Amino acid sequence: MKIASPESALICDEREIYEKLLRLEDADVLELGCGKAEKTMAIASEGRVASIVALEVDEIQHAENLRRDKPDNVIFARGGAEAIPAEDASFDIVLMFKSLHHVPVERMDDAMGEIRRVLRKGGMAYISEPVFAGDFNEILRLFHDEQKVREAAFASVRRAVETGQLLLEGQTFFLSPMRFSDFSDFENKILKVTHTQHRLSDALHEEVRLKFMDHMTEDGAVFHMPIRVDLLRKPA
Repeated sequence: MKIASPESALICDEREIYEKLLRLEDADVLELGCGKAEKTMAIASEGRVASIVALEVDEIQHAENLRRDKPDNVIFARGGAEAIPAEDASFDIVLMFKSLHHVPVERMDDAMGEIRRVLRKGGMAYISEPVFAGDFNEILRLFHDEQKVREAAFASVRRAVETGQLLLEGQTFFLSPMRFSDFSDFENKILKVTHTQHRLSDALHEEVRLKFMDHMTEDGAVFHMPIRVDLLRKPA
């Protein structure tokens, strides 16, 4: 297993990746750390999955999710990956979209054990994580350096494979486009998230703004975030 693939040049929306790697038809799906539930709703709206339970640990975001209109096959629940409120062997697929590194480091191995527990035999775990590289990362690390937690997340996945809890089906690396209309859009989407309190001094805020503005064009700012997908399977 490798944590990064600098030579990867595939640029695409993540939807292309998970639709290629997973059989979603009639599946019972669990999404851990659903955030604003954008991917939850996209997957559910296609009508192919039997159900999708979307967990979010952030109380504010979870409350917002509960207020939104949703298809009947979506269930929002509050909880974290390290203690999943579900019975053993409840799901065919577990999804984590850039959320494993948000689990407390000391509980990441617990999260991998929980994923194994709630998967049915032969079930798939799709874990995508941002690679610590790229122009967007250089802006983010000015106020929120995630190198250690991203490395810890990868190490936890690798331990789950090395100990035989889960089997590695493969790794996929790609570049995910991120678009911001202006710096205000960046502030709303990145600086003002409710799951992490970013407190920037005026000087640091200006440093971040200037570095972001280096990438602004008439059409906004576009970044290509390198992503690693570890596709795992529970032994039959």
